Amino acid sequence: MATVRVLVTPRSMTAAGLDNVAALQPLRQRGCDLVPGPAGRQPAKADLLRLVPGITHWIAGVETIDADTLAAATDLRVISRYGVGVDAVDLAAAARHGVVVERAVGANARGVAELALTLMLAGLRQAAPAARALAEGRWERTPGRELPDCTVGVVGLGAIGRLVAGFAKSLGAHVVGHDPLLDRDAALAHVHHHLTLDELVAVSDIVTLHCPPPPGGGVLLGPAQVAALPAGAVLVNTARASLVDGQAVLAALESGHLAAYAVDAYDSEPPAPSPLLSHPRVIATPHLGGYTSASTRRMGELAVANLLKHLEQP
Repeated sequence: MATVRVLVTPRSMTAAGLDNVAALQPLRQRGCDLVPGPAGRQPAKADLLRLVPGITHWIAGVETIDADTLAAATDLRVISRYGVGVDAVDLAAAARHGVVVERAVGANARGVAELALTLMLAGLRQAAPAARALAEGRWERTPGRELPDCTVGVVGLGAIGRLVAGFAKSLGAHVVGHDPLLDRDAALAHVHHHLTLDELVAVSDIVTLHCPPPPGGGVLLGPAQVAALPAGAVLVNTARASLVDGQAVLAALESGHLAAYAVDAYDSEPPAPSPLLSHPRVIATPHLGGYTSASTRRMGELAVANLLKHLEQP
């Protein structure tokens, strides 16, 4: 049997040292040669071009896997994402090279959903600016809002969005949803009303995003949608930075139309400093959504399981 060489690049795995990652044990037992990416950091393109020759299987993190990298990976058969999103993978190039791309669907759903709920509540209570003011010696209080007085709009009713909708409903919020991939009856199993995107933004005191980018790219919430939000709305984005028009969000924050913007997703990690991220009513967290002990364990186990099923094939 030919040697199976598995490149492992997720930061949580390389930071711990591959020998210390229990989820990788089934691959060790199969005699696979495990090749680590750069310890504790996202690999750059130069790193990948150096690492991928001779690699047959890849447990991949959030790094960009472009056509050049795939062309250099002449022995690669499978990419198993340590997570759900595949935006960073050139899927057309992968298909041309006969590389299968697997996802750890649902593994981090609970972690992301709990963070989204945390950010929703923090935005309603202006917790971040209040804590910052107190740390700087100022006593500043803003009247908060409670979830039963709010309509929560959940955009995307996949595994994460469904959990968020359930959390919000259990705390007394009126929950509306938008998901073009679900029919009305399927959506109503999770939300009180299924609306178009324009209808949802017009009535939601909180909008929380749990969806991929629109087909063909572009933003989901542009200036018109941000302006249509009710005054004092909270916007939560744990999905993709590209889903929102950052300039429109910044303008809405500065005018007071938007009470808070919470974001946990970025085009590059770490993101470059910007007026939006430094705004006092922005809660910017460093991609914490799936970064829990339980989520990382599940993502590792599922990423490995997705590779193992291909090892069973001739």
